[in-house]
Amino acid sequence: MNIRIICIGKLKEKYWTDAVGEYSKRIKRFSGLEIVELKESPLPSNPSPKDEEKVKEEEAKEILRTIRPNEYVVTLEIKGKPLTSEELASKVADLGLTGHPDIAFVIGGSLGLGAEVSKRADFKLSFSNMTFPHQLMRVILLEQIYRSFKINNHETYHK
Repeated sequence: MNIRIICIGKLKEKYWTDAVGEYSKRIKRFSGLEIVELKESPLPSNPSPKDEEKVKEEEAKEILRTIRPNEYVVTLEIKGKPLTSEELASKVADLGLTGHPDIAFVIGGSLGLGAEVSKRADFKLSFSNMTFPHQLMRVILLEQIYRSFKINNHETYHK
């Protein structure tokens, strides 16, 4: 199995990079992992709704260019389907068994995902009805992917 995390923006703070590094190291025991950081589109100060939509469209184009044709695309969206950790683990395992060994998880920028990226999704996943910073979401996603592999391999992991 190969997992790619496609995300807008770079991690700047050491505590985020340390957490991502730790979970990445843990995941690589089970799967290939690549994190693709795409550049944030500039947003003017005091942006209008039209400015915000333009930024989301620009970021969407970059995300769509990065997605490979054979990848099963999971977008992280507030209006996506919430899953328990066990359900996510089952989904990951099922994808590997049904001919989808390449999974791309997509995290949008601070304004969210453009409509075209959402349309491209094979599955829309929600972690909560709340909004999280995209840097934190990367850490949460990696932790849940790691937890999925632990569950699927019947290995203990704290609850």
